[in-house]
Amino acid sequence: MSRPNILLIVADDLGFSDLGAFGGEIHTPHLDALATAGLRLTDFHTASACSPTRSMLMTGTDHHIAGIGTMAEKMPPELAGQPGYEGYLNDRVVTLPELLRDAGYATLMSGKWHLGNTPTSRPGARGFERSFALIPGAANHYGFEPALAPDQRPALLRSTAGLYTENDELVKELPEGFYSSDSFTDRLLDYFAELEQDGDTRPFFAYLPFSAPHWPLQAPADIVAKYRGRYDAGPAALREERLARLKQLGLISADVEPHPVTSRTREWEALSEDERQRSARAMEVYAAMVERMDWNVGRVVDYLRARGKFEDTLILFLSDNGAEGSLLEAWPAFGPNLEQVIAEYYDNSLDNIGRGNSYVWYGPRWAQAATAPSRLYKAFTSEGGIRVVSFLHYPGVARQGQISHEFGTVMDILPTLLELTGTAHPGQQYQGREITTPRGKSWLGWLQGQGPVHDEHTITGWELFGRKAIRQGQWKAVFIPAPSGPETWQLYDLSNDPGEVHDLAQAQPERLAGLLAHWQDYVRQTGVLEFDRPKPMFGDEA
Repeated sequence: MSRPNILLIVADDLGFSDLGAFGGEIHTPHLDALATAGLRLTDFHTASACSPTRSMLMTGTDHHIAGIGTMAEKMPPELAGQPGYEGYLNDRVVTLPELLRDAGYATLMSGKWHLGNTPTSRPGARGFERSFALIPGAANHYGFEPALAPDQRPALLRSTAGLYTENDELVKELPEGFYSSDSFTDRLLDYFAELEQDGDTRPFFAYLPFSAPHWPLQAPADIVAKYRGRYDAGPAALREERLARLKQLGLISADVEPHPVTSRTREWEALSEDERQRSARAMEVYAAMVERMDWNVGRVVDYLRARGKFEDTLILFLSDNGAEGSLLEAWPAFGPNLEQVIAEYYDNSLDNIGRGNSYVWYGPRWAQAATAPSRLYKAFTSEGGIRVVSFLHYPGVARQGQISHEFGTVMDILPTLLELTGTAHPGQQYQGREITTPRGKSWLGWLQGQGPVHDEHTITGWELFGRKAIRQGQWKAVFIPAPSGPETWQLYDLSNDPGEVHDLAQAQPERLAGLLAHWQDYVRQTGVLEFDRPKPMFGDEA
């Protein structure tokens, strides 16, 4: 059997029900067509934030092993310099593009990297032959930067200043008319064209990690206008609409009990008319960002179809975590003076929201419309932060046109793609250095119709920002510190309580104790460092 091409697409902070094929009202025809013809995954899990997930995606192992034990932008002094907390991909792991390149694949990347800016951690150093990369975790989607010296900027704007590389060399000037989703896609299509011009017939591994719809929320005005008035009823109404559609599509059970919305922000009805208009406009822009991302995916699919490569290409799509619900202005580490600087150097007037010189985010209530029925959102180890939208499209496997409720994890992707391409993992040695073996498991047999990949004995752990979880089969223990959680371990039966509504810790102490024993094993195996974190933490305005 010939080896397939691989197109791996990652959306940034996309909500579980944002796509039409997953219950959303946003116009996403290209992704919907791929998802419904492919395999939609309803129990697929990542880390609770972007760079940890991306490290797991690239290496098949836990992010505490791969060097992103926590996000580099939020590295507490107690963790800085500790093994597994380097803040970039370390030398204990080998990456998927490195292995596929060695196996004869053309390796291409265009989009957000967020895995380090050291000479050994940029994309080219980790296996990509051609790359156009946004190095930090976010940036202005139009390349706009305020007229402020770096030392005058709040921490948020310093950490998200646009830094791009091409083939690991610094890009000094972005192309005319730059918009992130369009330009990332342009560059990937350029790389495909270069392979054609060179007569390069190798199969390709193409990585297209968008930075949309991550804040700042910005999108072309004509697409934003299509959603004018669509969200005027507010996030609670959207949440009910999405839940009904999820049930109709069979993506969640008809009797599911959604977790109540958790937010210290005011209800929609308590907002002033101006506040409601501005909040709805932010959601309109968000929807337009998702639609534009979908349009760009369609451009890539059209290219593959035109060259007869579509049927031979495995397309895997996922979000890197749950929807982003943080109120950035409420988190002190993003300051100082974040709101003041945005007010002085950006134009957030109603009619300008969404343009390159605006800077907004949409907050916890819109995010929980997208993560429902799950609890909370990005940065939390509850299901709303780690259960994400994902699908796989590839005519070469049996499970197509289906919906799967089987548990899976982002660490499974590397072993799956290695087995599919006939590429062996090197084990514990790579190019003269010791490496770790993947913790994920290949889906290939399951995709061909065999039994589940993960059974009731599979143990999976999560930790980020002091928030923890451990899962075995249908049972999950969750620890969320105050003020966003009770600061104690809670126990949930996800088979009948996917919203994590009914805490069974007191009713089943022995089961909780068993999971906590597995938690200690996870800590030892992955190198998680636990200590008392200062408060508040990222997202604690929930």
